[in-house]
Amino acid sequence: MNTPQKTSPAVPEEWEEQVLTCRECGRRFVFTAGEQAYYREKGLDKPPRRCKQCRRAARGQRPLWKAVCAACGQEAQVPFAPREDQLVYCADCYAQMRK
Repeated sequence: MNTPQKTSPAVPEEWEEQVLTCRECGRRFVFTAGEQAYYREKGLDKPPRRCKQCRRAARGQRPLWKAVCAACGQEAQVPFAPREDQLVYCADCYAQMRK
């Protein structure tokens, strides 16, 4: 029985793996041809400057802003600067809305 295979973006044969140095930790990492195709597909022209581990760590360090939940009125922390004309929900109310 055949099962459908996931397809990845087409990778031109002229793209080769690149060995880059992370600007954060100094480790060398490989920027694969598949990753290059993904970056190109997303409109990113430059290769990553950090290794995967440092990129993950940097994402975890986003600042949080305080806001008031539009549903329950309790304080919520969100990873974006809320605007006055924007409804913001705490994690519990947001999870309830998604159900």
